[in-house]
Amino acid sequence: MHDLSFWLMFVGAVVALNVSPGPDMMYIVSRSLNQGPRVGVASAVGVCSGALVHALAAALGLSALLAASALAFTVLKYVGAVYLVYLVYLGWRALASASGDPAAPEARPPATAWQAWREGVLIDVLNPKVALFFIAFLPQFVRPGHGDPAWQILGLGVLLVAVSLVVEVAIALLAARAARALAGNRRVAVWLTRSLGAVLIGLGVRLAFAETKA
Repeated sequence: MHDLSFWLMFVGAVVALNVSPGPDMMYIVSRSLNQGPRVGVASAVGVCSGALVHALAAALGLSALLAASALAFTVLKYVGAVYLVYLVYLGWRALASASGDPAAPEARPPATAWQAWREGVLIDVLNPKVALFFIAFLPQFVRPGHGDPAWQILGLGVLLVAVSLVVEVAIALLAARAARALAGNRRVAVWLTRSLGAVLIGLGVRLAFAETKA
C-alpha cells in the first residue's frame, strides 16, 4: 500500500508538471495547431527524447556537475545560444510572413515530422534549466534501502519521460483536432502562424536568459 501511494504521488506530480504551461508545452501545442497531429506528435516525442538525455545525465551525475560549475553551465548556455539564433530567425520569418507584407520573407516550408522531432530534442537538451529541474525533482523520490540511488534516479527519470510522453501526445492530438475544427478561417490561420512565430522567439529569448538557479 505504501508503494502504491508513493507511485501515485510521483505520477500525479509528473502529470501536474506536464499540464502546467511551459515552453515545451507551448512549442508542442503551437506545432500541433499549425501543422497537424503528425508534426505535433513528433514534436512531443522530440521533447521527451531530450528529457531522456537529461534523465541519463542526472543518473550519471553530469547534471550535478552542470549545476555546480558556472563554466559548464555557461558553455551549455552558449551552445544553446547558437540554436537560439535559429529559433529567433524562424520566429521572425513566421511573424513577418503572417503580416501580409509583400516585402516580408516567405515562411519556411512546413516542418516534416523528422524536423519537428529534431527541434524538440534540441529545445530540451540545450536548455540547462531542464537539467537543473531533473536534479532538483528526481532525488526527492529516491528511497533509502531500494537500491543504488543512481539507478533509482534513472528509473524515475525514464518513468517521468514515459508519463510525459503520454500526456504531451494527448495534448498534441487535442490541439490538432481543435485546429481542424477552425480550418478554413483566414484570420485563424494568420493567428496560428503568428503564434508559432511568437513561441519560437520566446523559446530563444528564454534560453538566452537562463540562470543557474533551479
